[in-house]
Amino acid sequence: MGIAARDWDTVARKEKIEGVELELKKLEAQVQAIHQNLLYLKSREADMREVSETTNARVAWFSIMSLGLCIVVSVSQLWHLKSFFQKKKLI
Repeated sequence: MGIAARDWDTVARKEKIEGVELELKKLEAQVQAIHQNLLYLKSREADMREVSETTNARVAWFSIMSLGLCIVVSVSQLWHLKSFFQKKKLI
């Protein structure tokens, strides 16, 4: 697969090149493969960054909602206990 799978002897015979030219063709193919790999990695990194940012935003909203829910439950407990103790005439 890739550069290693290419039959360079056939390429050399077909294009009637040898020596330095063949090495230059090999190097050019390697550079193109590396460039394609870098482009692929760049796109993957962008996708992963986007996923990370959306996950971070969701976690932040979940934390805010949890904090809000805890505050609401605490206030309702205080209100309930206050009314309970007033009914029992302890306050």
